[in-house]
Amino acid sequence: MNYIGSKIKLLPFIEESILSVVDNNCKVFCDLFAGTGTVGSRFKEKGFKVISNDIQYYAYVLNKQLIDNHKELNFFSLGDEIKELNDCKLENKKSIVCKYLTNLKGKKSFIYHNYSPSEKSERMYFTNENAMKGDASRSKIEDWYQSQKITKNEYYFLIASLIKSMDKYANVLSVYGAYLKYFKKRAQKQLVIEPHKLIINKQSHEVYNQDANKLIHEIKSDILYLDPPYNSRQYASNYHVLETIAKYDKPKLYGKTGLREYKHQRSLYCLKEHATKSLEHLVQHANTKYIFLSYSNEGIIPIKEIKRILEGKGEYGYFETKYSRYKSDSKRVYKANFTIEYLHYCKCD
Repeated sequence: MNYIGSKIKLLPFIEESILSVVDNNCKVFCDLFAGTGTVGSRFKEKGFKVISNDIQYYAYVLNKQLIDNHKELNFFSLGDEIKELNDCKLENKKSIVCKYLTNLKGKKSFIYHNYSPSEKSERMYFTNENAMKGDASRSKIEDWYQSQKITKNEYYFLIASLIKSMDKYANVLSVYGAYLKYFKKRAQKQLVIEPHKLIINKQSHEVYNQDANKLIHEIKSDILYLDPPYNSRQYASNYHVLETIAKYDKPKLYGKTGLREYKHQRSLYCLKEHATKSLEHLVQHANTKYIFLSYSNEGIIPIKEIKRILEGKGEYGYFETKYSRYKSDSKRVYKANFTIEYLHYCKCD
């Protein structure tokens, strides 16, 4: 996914930096602003127990699949409906179920009526065909779960697979704050639901869907990794379509772009008047050995304030690297093509 603040390209920098600081006794890694789960999943692969959290529900679903799911899925109860499941290897069952969903007959429901140029909407987030495929798949997944034909782990796997696949064919530049006025080539291709990545291991993990500053009072870790929003872009408004696909709660939508109400998901880290105090509260109440904070030189919170806050918790240091700027608008003129990405850290007293 082309995600705001994605750390995919920065993973080697983050991993190497963190592991150069922490001691060998660290076993629990907490990713408090997890997003799509990029950093948490890397440390899951390294053998850590991972605690993951994000206030956005679509991100919670992605992390329930990527972090919490750690065993193969057998889809045992779908054998009567999908005959191919009965005679295939366990590791192939995920692909067979996703193929079955891909081939369902399209359905005119909420996605079609609100996010494609249908009888009720002019919005062009998806083609009519892909919107109907999305509706058919999401409805089928919900029906399977409500009738107990799939487990909770299988449910999150399938929704995560649908979200990531639909995002691949969305008619947007990168975020859902606006849709294109013409269908780009990728968006015109037929939706194919591909299995989401499954990381197998023997650890049990924890995934939350809470406000980070409230959850911090309830959890304990060895390594606390923080990647809060850097600027005023609210994730809730930029990924509202994915939120609705994840919840499929058919909410009341507002305005030309079809925003859902997101007051309870607004991040204080996107507001200059609240960001510094929010970070200070988080750090003060963290029950952990080490704190690492990813933050840009152009972020809302001044570097001197980050240093002050972390020094109040323990021994402070930082790493830095040059990073290509995230550009959500190709027509906008940016001050620079690169930013400095900092990884601040604190060895807690």
